[in-house]
Amino acid sequence: MKKKKLINGINVFLFLLPGLALFIGILIAPIVLSGYYSFFDMNAYGAKEYIGLANYKELFSSTAIGFFKALKNSLLLAALSVFVQLPVSLGIALLLGKGIKGERAFLSIYFMPVLISTVVIGQLWLKIYNPSYGILNVCLRGLGLDNLAKIWLGTKETALGAVFAPTLWQYVGYHMLLLYAGVKSVPLELREAAMLDGATDGQINRYIVIPYIKGILKVSVIFAVTGSLKSFDLIYVLTNGGPLHATEVPSTLMINMLFLRNRYGMGSTIAVMLILLCFAFALVISAIFKQED
Repeated sequence: MKKKKLINGINVFLFLLPGLALFIGILIAPIVLSGYYSFFDMNAYGAKEYIGLANYKELFSSTAIGFFKALKNSLLLAALSVFVQLPVSLGIALLLGKGIKGERAFLSIYFMPVLISTVVIGQLWLKIYNPSYGILNVCLRGLGLDNLAKIWLGTKETALGAVFAPTLWQYVGYHMLLLYAGVKSVPLELREAAMLDGATDGQINRYIVIPYIKGILKVSVIFAVTGSLKSFDLIYVLTNGGPLHATEVPSTLMINMLFLRNRYGMGSTIAVMLILLCFAFALVISAIFKQED
């Protein structure tokens, strides 16, 4: 009997080994190496010098690096994601969850931006924001609002909002699909009982559906916040953190340190801080939802 259990255990271990190896190689090992490199002053040519916590001290004290400005931009994006993107996604999910006509078609349309390559979306919005022939400025001029037409991505005052708009738009469908699955999982008996008691659609959503899908809402909030902290690709395509670092976020700052300033130690330090921030926010959000329960 013991021999059979041992053989089964070995078989299970061998079955999980490829996935475990990928998990360690792709996720755990880079995190450990980033933590190790963050204690060194090193460059791409292999030269490195142990400096302890000097990179962390410089990151938090030096205004030349601009970490706090980049973090502020990411936190602003996180706030917009939670208080703008998620309510829109929830509203669409609640509407589609009622079983309206063309439900499947609307699901596909709203989810389509998630499937499109971020580089393609970036190029699309570059054309929309083009100061000469972009549809945004063309429409403004056509309505006689020439004074509102701007160089959206090249002006410090408008660049941040112009970058955030497509970032929020791209993932509305992603959160909508998660929340839609939760709405569809609400037992029909609960809805019918509420309707028999005279509850309106708004009351059903407020007192039955939303409390029922609170677990999925927590997951969506965590994804929205941590995704905002890690945001990179669309911002990199649109502005690369410019103009004058107006749209800089920690990820673009990290790439700048690694490949433009040749400071691998500082780039690794920013990566470690991003990981810690994502874990911290995930724990805080989980604690908030636990208290509400």
